[in-house]
Amino acid sequence: QVQLVESGGGLVQAGDSLRLSCAASGRSFSGVAMGWFRQAPGKEREIVAAITSYGGGTYYTNSVKGRFTISRDNGKNTVYLQMNTLKPEDTATYYCAADRWRAGIQYRVNEYEYWGQGTQVTVSS
Repeated sequence: QVQLVESGGGLVQAGDSLRLSCAASGRSFSGVAMGWFRQAPGKEREIVAAITSYGGGTYYTNSVKGRFTISRDNGKNTVYLQMNTLKPEDTATYYCAADRWRAGIQYRVNEYEYWGQGTQVTVSS
């Protein structure tokens, strides 16, 4: 059974940092792209960052460029999202996602096969 389990969310103040982790099990994801999405109340789920299968390429949505960093450790079957200089508008539930077989970055929710349960990030002003 494939599982993605996120951790690392919490309540922080504006300007603080958090590091999200997504541990995968049930199969190896070293050969596929993975991503982080977020969804705020009343809004659609949106991509935050994504990374290619072996970490050679990354993507960030404009609002997090320069503040967030996505990385992966294929030996641990884990992907990370380092979030610095957090802002109240970063408040959302953050989800980890994995493609089924593609190595290149995907941008849309429906392009990812596997999803975690989400971890809440709340940034107070």
